[in-house]
Amino acid sequence: MRYTIEQIIEKLQAVKIVPVIALDNAQDILPLAKTLVENGLPVAEITFRSPVATQAIQLCKQHYPDMLVLAGTVLTTEQVLSAKNAGADAIVTPGFNPKIVRQCQELDIPITPGVNNPMSIEAALDMGITTVKFFPAEASGGVKMIKALLGPYPDLQIMPTGGIGLHNLQDYLAIQNVIACGGSWFVEKSFINAKNWTEIGRLVREVISH
Repeated sequence: MRYTIEQIIEKLQAVKIVPVIALDNAQDILPLAKTLVENGLPVAEITFRSPVATQAIQLCKQHYPDMLVLAGTVLTTEQVLSAKNAGADAIVTPGFNPKIVRQCQELDIPITPGVNNPMSIEAALDMGITTVKFFPAEASGGVKMIKALLGPYPDLQIMPTGGIGLHNLQDYLAIQNVIACGGSWFVEKSFINAKNWTEIGRLVREVISH
């Protein structure tokens, strides 16, 4: 099933937090996905910071077809194709690249590009995109910056990522236009490599109940 951007927004609003995942071993996505789903977080952003991203996306969608799987840190048109063919539900980019956006629109796969200033926001709006990633969130001015940007751009739907943790998660989620926040502290690579699914599960529950 292909999700529309509206359906993706709905799913993100329901979960509020997106685990941003980097893997060394593609097979680790299966116990990780199981841990996420069982603890109430059926979503994953699998990033192309790792060479096994395509394989991990494919495995995740094969075994957990109802899970929302985003392909993150997508930088090239080749990665867009790989992610789509592997079954990713949407593409997430750290910055705004018109070539990548155009390709996603041609391939009919939703894209949430990264922005952090008026210039990139207007470039996104010009291409019909109102759902954006605000990255790197804390380093770009955080909550204060998002509120300032929403003055002239009130229709944006925003997913802040970068520097977000339990200490400031609620500050971001309190902003009406923030649909969800991306975070990696509860799915750190060190936990994944140690196969510490119990600790990841505990941290997921902590995030959800926070």
